[in-house]
Amino acid sequence: ALAAALALAAPAPAVERVIVAFGDSLTAGLGVAPDDSYPAQLQAQLRAASYDYRVVNAGASGDTTAGGLRRVDWALKSTPDIVIVALGANDAMRGQNLASVRANLDAIVARFQKAGARVLVAGMEVPPNYGARYAGEFRRLYVDVARKRGAAFMPFLLDGVAGDPRL
Repeated sequence: ALAAALALAAPAPAVERVIVAFGDSLTAGLGVAPDDSYPAQLQAQLRAASYDYRVVNAGASGDTTAGGLRRVDWALKSTPDIVIVALGANDAMRGQNLASVRANLDAIVARFQKAGARVLVAGMEVPPNYGARYAGEFRRLYVDVARKRGAAFMPFLLDGVAGDPRL
């Protein structure tokens, strides 16, 4: 997430800018200390690299893309310059219709962009027991939304983290 945020970020002016990490429990940091959530880790790394950004943790445990769509206005109150959208895992775990997930994700990205934020779409993966077809369609919806909206894209939010017991 840090590399993607830095790729989106130009050297910061004297005024503090805002990155909103917008997602579910993976963003909120369910099960880890607040300082160990990825938004807190991103904040620490940006400050260490002298980037003057404030990272807002807008993660809501259990949230879906439909719930996220209802929370966009709340997140926009932070006036974000950059938004990391990491939603959809709970939709997939509930076997939601992927056309609805895609439409919700697309609307979320569009609303943040309309407000002037640059968006990073962070993809998710589903376990193999959901079937190759569902998993492939789920993976593609992130690519398609990012491409359609001209947003930055990270294929898998948990790349290098998932499956590592230390993390």
